[in-house]
Amino acid sequence: MDFITFWLQVQQSVPLLENFQLQVVWEYRELFIDGIKMTLGITLIAVIAGTIIGLFAGMARLAEVKHGVWKYPVKLLLRWPATAYVTFFRGTPLFVQILLTHFAVMPLLVHPDHGLILSGEIASTLRQDYGAFLSGLVALTLNAGAYITEIFRAGIQSIAKGQFEASRSLGMSYGQTMRHVIVPQAFRRMLPPLGNEAIMLLKDSSLVSAIGLAELAYAARTVAGAYSRYWEPYLTISFIYLIMTLVMAAGVNHLEKRYRESGGM
Repeated sequence: MDFITFWLQVQQSVPLLENFQLQVVWEYRELFIDGIKMTLGITLIAVIAGTIIGLFAGMARLAEVKHGVWKYPVKLLLRWPATAYVTFFRGTPLFVQILLTHFAVMPLLVHPDHGLILSGEIASTLRQDYGAFLSGLVALTLNAGAYITEIFRAGIQSIAKGQFEASRSLGMSYGQTMRHVIVPQAFRRMLPPLGNEAIMLLKDSSLVSAIGLAELAYAARTVAGAYSRYWEPYLTISFIYLIMTLVMAAGVNHLEKRYRESGGM
């Protein structure tokens, strides 16, 4: 018995499902599967890249020299740019950031004729084949990096200053102190908000369908446009997103429990 036959029998048995044509979703199942892969892939890359950005930007936000010749250069080159970056990406809608990145920033950086980073044939190929993916990835990464910056900043500030001073008194440099003492402890405390940010980013990735990236929301919009049916495709991706977020939340809770049992949190 194939899926369509099975579903027709279910509809006959349950009158409430009589008008719910799940077979229109089944016909596009490959598109939904590809959408799931794209959603998970772009979320994973954006979270990893955003975490790296957040680490360095968070440390830049905390950089301070109270006396000496480096006092104002540190503010001008580290603290103020990091603060401006966080303020912009946390204070503007992600949807606007995606559109701005796709239609303004990426054409400026990657363009066949006058790209600031890439030009020529390779730029033309990237824009044609991976334009929406690159724009969506850049926008999601920068947005995630801004929020993770604040997570790192708060986590680092939660560590007692005495540990930093003790490390420096043992002859460790600032970089060694942050790498071996402060950041590992702060990361354990940052795990819950980092997990929440990853879950939020997974759901917000649906916004990149506006620039034509074939992820889950794009698949649902395609089915809705083909059949003028809206309950079936959008309820389907709702349940898919729900399952993925529940799995991610369970994974984060498991890591929190492990750290708690080992005394790490």
